[in-house]
Amino acid sequence: MEPSPAKGKPQGRLLVSTTLDAKDELEERLERCVGIVTSLTNGLSEREANDAITANVCKGPQQHEEVCLGLFALLLTEPPQAQRCYRDLTLVNRDGMNVILIKINQILMEKFLKLQDVCRTQLVWLVRELVKSGVIGADGVLMTLMKQIAGGDITSKNLWLAENVLDILLDQREWVLKSGMLIAMSVYTYLRLIVDHGTPALLVLRQKEVDLCIGLLREKFMECFIIGRDLVRLLQIVARIPEMELLWKDLLHNPQALSPQFTGLLQLLTARTSRKFLACRLTPDMETKLLFMTSRVRFGQQKRYQDWFQRQYLSTAESQSLRCDLIRYICGVVHPSNEVLSSDILPRWAIIGWLLTTCTSNVAASNAKLALFYDWLFFSPEKDSIMNIEPAILVMHHSMKPHPAITATLLDFMCRVSGESLSHLAPLFDNPKLDRELRSMLRERFAEFCSSPSPPTEGRDEGANESNSTFIYEFLYKESVSLEMDNHVLLDKEDGCYDNTEAAFSDDEEEVNNKGNKKREFRFHPIKEAVIEEPADITPYVDQLDDTMKEKVLQLQKGSDTEAHCEVMQEIVDLVLEEDFDSEQMSTLASCLAELFKGHFRGDVLPDDITEESLEESVCKPVCLVFRNLCQMQEDNSGFSVLLEMLAELYQKQPKIGYHLLYYLRASKAAMGKMSLYESFAQATALGDLHTCLMMDMKACQEDDIRLLCYLTPSIYTEFPDETLRSGELLNMIVAVIDSTQLQELMCHVMIGNLVMFRKDSVLNILIQSLEWETFEQYSAWQLFLAHSIPLETIIPILQHLKYKEHPEALSCLLLQLRREKPSGEMVKMVLSRPCHPEDQFTTSILRHWAAKHDDVLGEHIKALLIKNNNMPRKRQSLRSSSSKLAQLTLEQILEHMDNLRLNLSNTKNSFFTQTPILQALQHVQASCDEAHKMRFSDLFSLAEEYEEPSSKPPKSRRKAPASSPRSRKGTVTPVSNEEESASSSASEEEDSKPKAPKRKRKGSSAVASDSD
Repeated sequence: MEPSPAKGKPQGRLLVSTTLDAKDELEERLERCVGIVTSLTNGLSEREANDAITANVCKGPQQHEEVCLGLFALLLTEPPQAQRCYRDLTLVNRDGMNVILIKINQILMEKFLKLQDVCRTQLVWLVRELVKSGVIGADGVLMTLMKQIAGGDITSKNLWLAENVLDILLDQREWVLKSGMLIAMSVYTYLRLIVDHGTPALLVLRQKEVDLCIGLLREKFMECFIIGRDLVRLLQIVARIPEMELLWKDLLHNPQALSPQFTGLLQLLTARTSRKFLACRLTPDMETKLLFMTSRVRFGQQKRYQDWFQRQYLSTAESQSLRCDLIRYICGVVHPSNEVLSSDILPRWAIIGWLLTTCTSNVAASNAKLALFYDWLFFSPEKDSIMNIEPAILVMHHSMKPHPAITATLLDFMCRVSGESLSHLAPLFDNPKLDRELRSMLRERFAEFCSSPSPPTEGRDEGANESNSTFIYEFLYKESVSLEMDNHVLLDKEDGCYDNTEAAFSDDEEEVNNKGNKKREFRFHPIKEAVIEEPADITPYVDQLDDTMKEKVLQLQKGSDTEAHCEVMQEIVDLVLEEDFDSEQMSTLASCLAELFKGHFRGDVLPDDITEESLEESVCKPVCLVFRNLCQMQEDNSGFSVLLEMLAELYQKQPKIGYHLLYYLRASKAAMGKMSLYESFAQATALGDLHTCLMMDMKACQEDDIRLLCYLTPSIYTEFPDETLRSGELLNMIVAVIDSTQLQELMCHVMIGNLVMFRKDSVLNILIQSLEWETFEQYSAWQLFLAHSIPLETIIPILQHLKYKEHPEALSCLLLQLRREKPSGEMVKMVLSRPCHPEDQFTTSILRHWAAKHDDVLGEHIKALLIKNNNMPRKRQSLRSSSSKLAQLTLEQILEHMDNLRLNLSNTKNSFFTQTPILQALQHVQASCDEAHKMRFSDLFSLAEEYEEPSSKPPKSRRKAPASSPRSRKGTVTPVSNEEESASSSASEEEDSKPKAPKRKRKGSSAVASDSD
């Protein structure tokens, strides 16, 4: 029963309204247009009326649209005049019925449920006439009309619509065969509807649907192939129909009979189903309600919305089949952003769990579970998104305690259809809440996860995968269920509404390696599927523009030639720059342009072969006209700010405009030297900040086009050094996606001088940030750093942050670079400041290398550090440099590293520990350290004792080498003592008598041999 019209309020002839409804804007506009047409033709003969409306249409685009919409409204509300109105429409329209097609789509998507019965009938009649006339775009309208056929609904209105659309498809078969997408959408829609029309009263309709699907599948199979694996799922559900059974035999045993390009069912099962097909089986109203629940409703507050949805769409026995469509839509189309996933918004698994609990027949429950697990059975990391398979495991995980029956039935279903080992389900297999029979089945099928703690093998060979898929699709055929509805109650409804379950969300980082090592991570990225171009829909915006601008925008919509588009776009820019342009229209214009040019932002921007000609050709797009005009203007020009405002509005609608502007400024000759314009653009956007805007645009570029990211990198770093060099944000974006070839190209840019990615004041912080990155990212960052000519001492303090187990990438890069350097005091200090650990060989390895190549320099530095650290901790710490503040060097650390080096060199001929500076330093330390240290490092200190023994004897010494003789070293003692004095000058006084002995040596040359100490 339709709602009664309001008293005292005129009831519209187009839409059904109630007392509380405001007057609909669309209906008001159509009524005004009807009034215009009526005033033009009132009292005139048919021929005079035709002349009058034709003359009015010729006045301009506004009059043309008013007349077309007036005739369209009359056609819907006055059935006796429908034929004449349609004839007049075909005569007077000047845009190929584009205005009418747009309005029909708007009504179908937004107003169809409110249409009066007469108007709904007339709308279907009009679509039939458009198809008969072969109007371009009628296939899109017909697909939108098919979307209004609700699944699981056998009310008279829905059956009438399904039958009328079916008649159009059957009557206009030759026209249908010209559109591949319409063929696929028709097969997908009616294969699904066949399930609902199995009662005796609907057998005639069902047979017509079967004939349509079988005819299209056999005649145009490769057009139907684009549906993907869900085509098999739908065919499995209707497999018991005789015609479908014959088709299944060909699918399994004679695929070439369907198409020479079809190699077998496995080829179809590995093809992912596009979102367009999954979404087409939900009406716009269902889709809106589901999206609202998954984006606006808080977890725990969903029961009222679920109850409303169930009353509206899931309350009848026939609606059981709708649950499959809803589950497939949630898994394949609703992919929440990270912000939503980390919030308290109702998660997808909770809605799916609720849908499963509302299944009251075994047939519906089995099909719903298949819809949930379908992507699992054929998941490919290269093609599929992990978001498609996440809800199933989360449903089982979160149902274990509150709804164990849900988890049990899902696991039982998996055992029956899956021949693969599913390692991530291991924690569920031995759960005591599962009944004994099911656990026995799980142990039999997944024995390796129920009995052995050893991890399963990661890889499978191709043959195993193929045999598993064969098992699955043979099962799907053999186990296909009958169409009769089984009313057996599967689950007690009182057990599950999924409205009080505690919220929890998936976490890709949950797994931790028990051994403490980094675990190899597998990340799944959705592939870029082939985009099927659809007509741009600017209907909600174009009517808000003034007539002149509207005409230009509609010209953009109609044409397809790029050059013509550019000319029209220049005219639009000129209109925007006029003084009388209404700035309030800027947002609407930006919405239109963003919709019209959405195809320009797909695919790669950078040409394959980079030449001057190819670069210029790549920036000859209509949207680049705005960039070019901006480059040609002075910043003090009033039009400059207007164009910036226009770009800022476009940026809100299409964020990719940012990196396209960067590309234009880099690639176009007309923009040479104008890269600074981007800063003005960034400040004009809603972000208002150059750094934020630049990082967001480069992130978008990274996700869309890695080659373009590398192409832009040199100019971005050169033009915006303050924004790029102060942190590692942009560097991380780059190294996260580049390959080895692109890394080498960037290194060449650095060495040529075209690119500077690090500077001295921030390089240390950036490299410290990089310690959290992936292995290849870290190695790439270090390679880029080493391509610069920045002294290694600038970043040597990073050694204090490096742990040998957690940062092997940075340590290995530093080790290789240090071996090329001559050791400085700061380098030796930082190397020795590393904690000693038996497994950490970094310090010992570099000290050994330096001891072999630069023994004298290393000896002097170690001596200075030993003496300084022997005295300074008791007095005050030197504050001469920031690196000294960071250093946490102790005397014990130095001695430990020295002892390790001694042991490492013990079986070699290296004479590092026979050097005078080392021996004097050890002598100095031994004289003042405590007994514990003397005992611990006795072997090390014994080297100094050996040095002292011959000091009181005649020149004849057992040390034959001149460098080892005290007499021969007489000339070297004084400068060494000077160094010692210098190293000790920071202490206010000497506390031990031993350090003063060298000072007495300098009073006379003979004092060296007669040193009483």
